[in-house]
Amino acid sequence: MTSRSRILTAGAGLVAATALLAGCAGGTPASTGASGTDSASSGDAPATITFVGYGGGGQDAQIEAWQKPYTEAHPNITFVNTSPPDVAQVKAQVESGAVQWDVMATAPYAAQQNCDTLFEPLDLSGIDQTDLVEGTVGECYLGNWINATPVAYRTDAFPAGEGPKTVADFFDTEKFPGQRGIVTNLQNGILEYPLLADGVDPDELYPLDVDRALDKLGEIRDVTTFAPNVGALQQAVEADQVDMFLLPDSRLVPLLQGGMDITIVWDETVASLNAFAIPKGAPNKDAAVDFISSVVEPEQVAKISELLGVAPVNTAAKPELDEFTKQVEVYGPANTGGTVLQDVDWYAENFNDVSTKLTTWLAG
Repeated sequence: MTSRSRILTAGAGLVAATALLAGCAGGTPASTGASGTDSASSGDAPATITFVGYGGGGQDAQIEAWQKPYTEAHPNITFVNTSPPDVAQVKAQVESGAVQWDVMATAPYAAQQNCDTLFEPLDLSGIDQTDLVEGTVGECYLGNWINATPVAYRTDAFPAGEGPKTVADFFDTEKFPGQRGIVTNLQNGILEYPLLADGVDPDELYPLDVDRALDKLGEIRDVTTFAPNVGALQQAVEADQVDMFLLPDSRLVPLLQGGMDITIVWDETVASLNAFAIPKGAPNKDAAVDFISSVVEPEQVAKISELLGVAPVNTAAKPELDEFTKQVEVYGPANTGGTVLQDVDWYAENFNDVSTKLTTWLAG
């Protein structure tokens, strides 16, 4: 086991505020997909949607589950895929009047706090919301899945069933020595888990006591790898560089599929809504709105759950999960503990300030 504190970096820079969003289903740069004529964005005119996701297997799954069916139904629409999603880049594009992105994966609260400044208000009145999970449709975002980030560990790091069994154990370095791994993305519970470990009741988490959370996080700082995105943390797990970690369901699935022996700790699990937003002034706004509206239909919702193990935002979806995705099903029988779904409204009011405070702490 290792015992050093480090911050994994993507590229040359230190962790920035924008890295706080580079979590959920991916995190490695990618540029894939078809290209076409970038012109009008409605009717039968051809349009190319620039889609910004988290990269890696997560984005591959989104292409398979969402983009391919959409282009089959709308031959005039093609996609260019890139990553990672970056609020700072949206800000730069909007302020320069040179917006290039059409659809961006993001935390719903990031879109909501920057609604009508960095992201477009959306007319989603055409969506049938009967079976959608509450909060899926926002003023400036549309949810696409629910992402769970349970505590987990490499089974070989704690043999004979002696691994951590609770969130508090994750923060107990004496009883459970070893290197921790945490993604710096707010969506993956970096603030909720320290408070849960410090004895805060799950029903009383919000409003978050950010200072208390950072103080508790400081207790494991010297034995924690802080990764800028889930892709980097997944690689650290694969390389046996971390012993226990907070890694989302969509990244646990490929590890399990690859034969890695991982134990998932179902105590209290933090889950969050992942969403799409459209940058202010997007060149193909109408086409982008129509596309994101399609991803909450039952068939598409079921498909992404089957590929990534994420929870559906449409209760009419009936995904057929395999032996691996069933292991991370946060609202299924595998989860014998509780689930904390992040408070979108609280984060929408506090996202920018909290991002700055966390980034400052990480760099300190």
